[in-house]
Amino acid sequence: MDLYKRILNYIRPYLHVLFAALVCTMLAAGGNLYLPWIFRDMIDKVLTAKDAYMLNLISASIVVIFLLRGIFLYWQNYLMSYVGQHVIIDIRSEVFHKLQRLSMSFYDKNKTGTIMSYVTNDVNALQGAMVDNTVELVTESIILIGSIFAMIYLDWKLTLFTILTFPIVLYFMNFFGKKIRRSGGMIQEATADITSVLQESVSSARVVKSFVREKYEIERFEKENAANLAANLKNARYMATLTPTIEFVAALGVTLILWYGGNNVIEGDTTAGSLVAFLAYAVNISNPIKRITRVTGNIQKALAAAQRVFDVLDLPEEVTDLPDARPLPAVTGSVSFEHVTFSYNKGDEIIHDLSFSVKPGQAIGLVGPSGAGKSTIASLLPRFYDCDSGTIRIDGTDIRDATLDSLRSQVGIVPQETILFNGTVYDNILYGRLDATKEEIIEAAKAANAHDFIMELPQGYDTMLGDRGVNISGGQRQRIAIARAILKNPRILILDEATSALDTESERLVQEALNRLMVGRTAFVIAHRLSTIKNADRILVLEKGRLAEDGTHEELMEKNGLYAHLYQIQYRNNREED
Repeated sequence: MDLYKRILNYIRPYLHVLFAALVCTMLAAGGNLYLPWIFRDMIDKVLTAKDAYMLNLISASIVVIFLLRGIFLYWQNYLMSYVGQHVIIDIRSEVFHKLQRLSMSFYDKNKTGTIMSYVTNDVNALQGAMVDNTVELVTESIILIGSIFAMIYLDWKLTLFTILTFPIVLYFMNFFGKKIRRSGGMIQEATADITSVLQESVSSARVVKSFVREKYEIERFEKENAANLAANLKNARYMATLTPTIEFVAALGVTLILWYGGNNVIEGDTTAGSLVAFLAYAVNISNPIKRITRVTGNIQKALAAAQRVFDVLDLPEEVTDLPDARPLPAVTGSVSFEHVTFSYNKGDEIIHDLSFSVKPGQAIGLVGPSGAGKSTIASLLPRFYDCDSGTIRIDGTDIRDATLDSLRSQVGIVPQETILFNGTVYDNILYGRLDATKEEIIEAAKAANAHDFIMELPQGYDTMLGDRGVNISGGQRQRIAIARAILKNPRILILDEATSALDTESERLVQEALNRLMVGRTAFVIAHRLSTIKNADRILVLEKGRLAEDGTHEELMEKNGLYAHLYQIQYRNNREED
């Protein structure tokens, strides 16, 4: 009920529409409650008393009532769907907003397919509970309550016989409802796993085919598909057991009515018409109970999906604005790390007591073996993560005291893996600054050595790039990403191995663009290829999360330490390749 109440909170903005829908539901349900009364009058007043006028009156009333019932049913279904669809849209929107606010650690720990499943499969499961099942639950509940009152009016003693079965029905509904909800959770998890496998396989189609792993991917998918089947069959077993159990208990109640009511008719204590009407109302109770049982099972299944959705909504936002955070003014670009320690997983430190300072406009090379902490530094500066201890300052301001938007708007990142959106070249560059003019976009493209190849594309700047920019080469994707960063015009720039995956010609063009981009900016250049940072103002050499060496290329070569060792290895390897 707590979960369902939480869902119902989303209905509050639409209470006036819901109230109108409930009025229509009550009036439509009234048509069902009128039928048994007709049976009584037909037997007692028409067939027994031979009253033709009453026959005409009953016939006319049936036509009028069911015409009105049809109109009320239309508005009931439309208005309930209106409320349900709006609620689902609101929930889906809130989940997406939450995903935008969650820290990078959430994305590190969850598969993309699973995250997508929260917004699609889980919210869609909620939709069934909010629309179809809720309409049926309300309708059948009104019929159930109305039938009970009519039965009490007809024969209160006979009603007591019927009500004796209610506790048994409620017990089974509660017992199986819990099992259905648990199995519903398993279904949603299995569905999320299928989505995850599908997403990974489709997005990695080139890798799958190059390694001839189609059969392996099919086996992975079939395994998750089989798990989903098992979860659904388990849920179906519970549903299949619940319905006949409730029907059997209801049959016992009807049997009691027939036995006790039949004796009353024989003894003359009640009329045959009243007994038939009472039996009709008893059936009116039996059918709603069965339908409510089925609907309750569906709602329990949907609540399992709701639990997953609300678990996401309730996740703490690890990196967020402090209550007194203020916008960071335009910075000159000085950066300092003061005794910074950081770990992705508690107890497994990646950065250990790291301290260094950078002057505005300096180009800083970050080098070191894999796992030394280079990319982690690049993630800490824009506060994708917060350090465990220590302080990071920009222009003397602790970055935790600045609002995230104002901080990240002044930090530009060009990653190794270029991420482009499935849109036009123009839109992908515009992403750097949404209020930029066309002239500014073209200037940014020229500065990134991208304008010439863009103009050679079929539709120029209006060319669709496809998913992740698959329609152009890696070097071209990288130059569009650089144009996007140039358009953003950040004061602090992070280049995370931006040329490592490019051929010689593409690297030359991209490096020229990067050199233009770095002018007048504080730049952190992460590079495995040490030749790309020889001319950096300073080079920070990291080893196991600590600052091992610091200096220019010449100073570090003279020290003959870790940097010199790494450089000599690369130099020797390059000569052997030549």
